[in-house]
Amino acid sequence: MHGEVVTEIIDKMGIVTQIFGNHPHYMLVMVLIGFIGGTLSGFIGSGGAFFMTPAMMNLGVPGVMAVAANITHKFGKAMMGQKKHGEMGHVDKKLGIILLITALAGIRVAVVVNGWFFEHMGKAGSSLYVSVVFCVTLSIIGVFMLRDALRSRRPGASGPSDRFVKMARKFQIKPLVYFKVANVRISLIVMIVIGFLIGYMAGTIGVGGFIGVPAMIYIFGVPTVVAAGTELFLAMFMGAFGAFNYGVEGYVDLRLTLLLYAGSLVGIFVGAIGTKLVKELYIRMVTALLILLCVVSRALAVPQYLGELKWVSFTQHVASLCELGSKLFLFGSGVTSTAIILYLVFRVHLREQRLFRLYRPEAMPVASIRR
Repeated sequence: MHGEVVTEIIDKMGIVTQIFGNHPHYMLVMVLIGFIGGTLSGFIGSGGAFFMTPAMMNLGVPGVMAVAANITHKFGKAMMGQKKHGEMGHVDKKLGIILLITALAGIRVAVVVNGWFFEHMGKAGSSLYVSVVFCVTLSIIGVFMLRDALRSRRPGASGPSDRFVKMARKFQIKPLVYFKVANVRISLIVMIVIGFLIGYMAGTIGVGGFIGVPAMIYIFGVPTVVAAGTELFLAMFMGAFGAFNYGVEGYVDLRLTLLLYAGSLVGIFVGAIGTKLVKELYIRMVTALLILLCVVSRALAVPQYLGELKWVSFTQHVASLCELGSKLFLFGSGVTSTAIILYLVFRVHLREQRLFRLYRPEAMPVASIRR
């Protein structure tokens, strides 16, 4: 029995070995994916999974293994991020722990479902399932975020909409739990449902923060900084639990995870600097547009999986166009966004260097210094 399990794991790892064997430059592309994902993560406050998961799938990595690599990679980043937020008092651990309990159940269910599609429908079935969930979930979130950002541009409007918070408070179901750091009272039943959804999305497409953070802000009424810090606290444990569960099933390929780290740890630093240079409204708009472009990219990849499953017949020309379009939308949007962020960072850095050389004490006349 043990030998059969080891053989299955080796077979799964062989998929990535074959991909790198046929395309050695893909290892460098993986580092680039990590860098872009890390830059976006530091810039928009998300894990960047909405870019990295479909990017790996575009390289031929099965959906279940792309999610496994992403959620394993997420653990390390979240651990560092929540430590910094914790020092600033932005983490409500009580809220995080309650959400975590049901989130772990959601992750476990997602692992089982994801594994079922891979085992029974192969690589194409797994990728199709992840793509459909990705498109449906992220399109709803992307449209809502874009509409909310555009609404904020109107005179007198500022910050995220509080419409859902007011609505949720009218239908609070007891028992209610008070959270001191977030300074809110939340229905325990609502938290159980939201926690499960956060875990399920994290375990299915590697994107849990895009459910958790908006839910805390728009439904619970938690301040934005506390929502971000608490999500990182939550993501640290979800990442560890998800990595363990996917690892036991043999879906975690550490080569993918380490290559992502090689790029993302540099990218996070660059992206974080960019947040100081761009207004919060524009960050939200960029985030929404990026999400929607990633959704278009995944949608264009769906015909390929349907064809591989023999569910729909496409000509080779149509399939090739869809595959090319998927890659162009995804990598084009990711590279362009990262280039803009890098441009802003280096432009300000060079300007500061010029000001320093111009106004440093030794460059100023003695009379000016005495004044």
